[in-house]
Amino acid sequence: MRAVVQRVSRASVKVGEDLTGKIERGLLVLLGVAREDTEADADYLAEKIAGLRIFEDDAGKMNLSVMEVGGAVLAVSQFTLFGDVRRGKRPSFDAAARPEQARELYEYFVGQVREAGLRCETGRFQEMMEVELINSGPVTILVDSRKGF
Repeated sequence: MRAVVQRVSRASVKVGEDLTGKIERGLLVLLGVAREDTEADADYLAEKIAGLRIFEDDAGKMNLSVMEVGGAVLAVSQFTLFGDVRRGKRPSFDAAARPEQARELYEYFVGQVREAGLRCETGRFQEMMEVELINSGPVTILVDSRKGF
């Protein structure tokens, strides 16, 4: 699993005119699922993201997690994180999980984030979405479960 994690002052996601998720201070997580991913990958990412110390403390150092600042998470599925452009200019998505597997692991990830005690809003799986955000910092972190084991 891969995640692009952005520290935000606010973020939202819409499907058409339908607002499906909205947060204020917190993390926008764009989440991609690979064919070989399992619940262990989702567990790793959920724990890592919930504990990322990327919010500033009173001394101005990135030393606090989203939990410690009372923030929320907006999780948006994004299979294009597994786009491979090594050959040519049109991405190949062969490494991305099939929709059924990806949906199951995406929903499992969201459940794990909520189980950690965080409010977690979502996009709508396998839909065309519009994501709007204000990246605070900017702070953007890439997290890959396969590089963490």
